[in-house]
Parts: sequence; C-alpha cells; structure tokens
Amino acid sequence: MSQSCIYGIHAISKRLERSPESCVELICSEGRNPRLLSIIDLARQCGLTVRFESKQVLDKLSDSQKHQGCVLKIIASTGKALTLEELIQNIQDRSLILVLDGLQDPHNLGACLRSADASGVDAVIIPKDRSVKLNPTVRKVAAGAAETVPLLEVTNIARCLKELKSAGVWVYGASGEAEALVYDFKFDSAVALVMGSEGDGLRRLTREQCDHLMRLPMHGALESLNVSVATGVCLYEILRSRMACSQA
Repeated sequence: MSQSCIYGIHAISKRLERSPESCVELICSEGRNPRLLSIIDLARQCGLTVRFESKQVLDKLSDSQKHQGCVLKIIASTGKALTLEELIQNIQDRSLILVLDGLQDPHNLGACLRSADASGVDAVIIPKDRSVKLNPTVRKVAAGAAETVPLLEVTNIARCLKELKSAGVWVYGASGEAEALVYDFKFDSAVALVMGSEGDGLRRLTREQCDHLMRLPMHGALESLNVSVATGVCLYEILRSRMACSQA
C-alpha cells in the first residue's frame, strides 16, 4: 500500500476530521503556535504517532516551504472514491458536475476543487493522461476539498461527456470564442460544466460533445481569466441561476 503526504494546517485538519483511518503519521516542527498545537492534539486523539523534525526535513517531505510546520503521511488515494458508473446512476435533476479538460497547474486544480466543494459540485472529472494529478500541492491549495469532492479520472473525456448526456446531463463548455454568455442560460437541469486547459482551452472532440458553448464577458485589456477563477465564476452563476428559478 503506497503512501503520500499532505501539508498545511487546514488541509491536514480536514483530513484528520474526515478520514482519520487513512492517516499514518504526523511530522511537525516544535513550537507554541496554537493552530499547530491543535493539529497535534487532534492527531493524538486519532491515535497517530507524532514525530518532531526540523524545518529542513519538513521542506524535503513536502517539497515545499509552505507546509506551515506540519506534514501528514497518508495512505495514497485519488480522493473520495466514486466510479463514473456510480455517478451516472445517481444523476438527479440538479446534479452539478465539473469536467476539467487537461489542467496542467496543480494550483489551478486545487483551487477548482475548493470552488467545487463550496458550490456543491457532485464530482470533478479529469483525464487520466495529459493532466495534473492529485498531489500534495493540489491538496494544500484545495484546503481540505480534495477529501470531500469525488475526483474521477477517465480515459476519454469526450466519451465520458457522451455517457453523461445519455443520462440526461446537459453539457456546457466554457470558451472565449462562444457567442452566448454564461448569463444566457437557466441551468435548471442536471449540468456538466466543462473547462479547458490553461493554454489551449477546450479540445476539439470535447467541444463537439458540448450542448452549449458560453463565455464570460471581458471588459478589460486581457482576453481571459485564469481557469480556476473562471471556474469559480461559472459555478456560482449556475447556483445563482438555479436559486432564481426556484424562487420564480
């Protein structure tokens, strides 16, 4: 059974609270930081060994200097377990699925997971190849969302979208070249929001499987937003639209 590490006070506290059985050992620096002391207490309550090491050791374990004095060894997983078949079987009228078509930056994936958790996304789907994976940096940026939002890896995004459409999901792709704005839709059914990669956007086959393409209005000098920012804006517009439909 392979192991990996997560780091950062918030990400570790969420993992200890929600999945203590997957935690192996807490390695931290000595000090009187109240937040760090609370993590140590929580780890001990979960029956974990707590080991104290230097900052240099923590830097090496986390491959980062932003660990906030703590690193948690965990049993490696790809997040909350869920298969595509299980996801499709549980599609409901207001299901919300986020599809990320080939993100490369772990900070973007982590930020998207955090927005997905906040907006009630049922699952996040990424391709198995040519995409960033769930790693310690993603978990740190996600601030606990990597432990709460199901993350599915699929072999073929276009085929996955076709299966979702067959299950009654409407697929909306974000594209800067689209004529329609994100505000032109009601999103009052099961929805899959598809976001493209940082540099190239949606791939052709992915674009062809979208029922609708939409864009965010850009009134400044820049042509686009960072993909994680755009994802958050689109997810919350879907929520706003659904709330308006419910109140109508």
